[in-house]
Amino acid sequence: MSVDSPPPGGTGPATPSVPEERPPAVAGEGVADEVGASTAETEAAPAVTDVSGGGADESIEVTEEKTRDLTWVRRGLMLVWAAAVILWMSRFGISFDRTSLIVFLAIGMVIATIGRRRAITVLIDWLPFVLILMLYDWTRSIAVWMGMPTHWHLAADVDHAMFGVSPTAWLQSEIKFADPPWWEIITSIVYMSYFIVPYATAAYMWVKDRAVWRRFAACFVAVSFIGLIGYTLVPAAPPWAAAKCTSAEVADYPHDPDCMYEPEGVVEGNLLGPVDPKNDGNPYVERISGRGWAVVGIEQADHLLKKGQGRSNLVAAVPSLHAALTMLLALFMWPRVKALGKFLFMGYAWVMAFTLVYTAEHYVFDILLGWGLAAAVIAVYQLIDKRYIQPRNARRDAERERERLAAVAEATGDGVEVEA
Repeated sequence: MSVDSPPPGGTGPATPSVPEERPPAVAGEGVADEVGASTAETEAAPAVTDVSGGGADESIEVTEEKTRDLTWVRRGLMLVWAAAVILWMSRFGISFDRTSLIVFLAIGMVIATIGRRRAITVLIDWLPFVLILMLYDWTRSIAVWMGMPTHWHLAADVDHAMFGVSPTAWLQSEIKFADPPWWEIITSIVYMSYFIVPYATAAYMWVKDRAVWRRFAACFVAVSFIGLIGYTLVPAAPPWAAAKCTSAEVADYPHDPDCMYEPEGVVEGNLLGPVDPKNDGNPYVERISGRGWAVVGIEQADHLLKKGQGRSNLVAAVPSLHAALTMLLALFMWPRVKALGKFLFMGYAWVMAFTLVYTAEHYVFDILLGWGLAAAVIAVYQLIDKRYIQPRNARRDAERERERLAAVAEATGDGVEVEA
């Protein structure tokens, strides 16, 4: 609470002013941190000191606590941090190790909140999130342990039913070249960005508003684990693998038949159908998600990508988490950004979908399931947020405001009545 100074030339005591009530939280907007208030906010609050010595006619002195402005310290350290990240990537390449990425981001978050928030809050908030994602990684191959049959025809047949052809085979017939064109730089960057952008955006949210970050983290974890359930119960092969195999070779729903490890080439009677290149591209479906890096001379990035892909679950195509998490990001950010932000986030999800189909990473069927999963999680989140979280936070805010008014009234001795 602030206390009005005496009017110019007046000798009477200062008159306390009662602050207006804050409006209730609006859906989609950030609310006050539940773990701890920002250091800067608490230090900036004015302190009320009674210097009257008990006299009724004496004025009240208002003092404001001084805080150190650490803006330039933050900015300087952020520049050092950014330079260190760039140097690391230039020497060791772009890492796909989620743990390393989050460590880099955690250091950046600590720096970005110097003078604003306690550094320990990074650990408090992010450690449970990281442990949950590690659990997700450990259980990705549970379908193999369970001996679940792998579906080779399901998504391919749905795509054929929707379009009359395999969209992947058609795109690689129409616009693929033997050597990667300049625009495949974009598809390679977009595909690789999946391993960075969602986490970097989450880190930015955390710095700006921890309450909003918690909502996004909950949605992120929900999408990941529901997706895990999907490709545990229905493991499915992606287009690049189906293009190497025939119906006879996968008749028994094998998890990793020999055909999927064969070099890329023409396979008569493969599950996707023929590729008839209009340009000088190869007449078969290829996995080309990293080809664009050769255009700019960064073959190392393609090698790292293939190495990471080789260690991943090769038959976890349904649903596409690439599509699900990028659409989740677009839908979550939609009410929080302006027109340009809406265009960029939603455009990112659509360009990712094109990239996944063109490069033979996913079927359209996988992408539609991923988008549906993201939309369902957002709908449930909004329902829970509106019915439970916002009313609870509104009650807490109201209680804190009553306690603050009561404390100020007691300190000033003005007898301000605080409504229950």
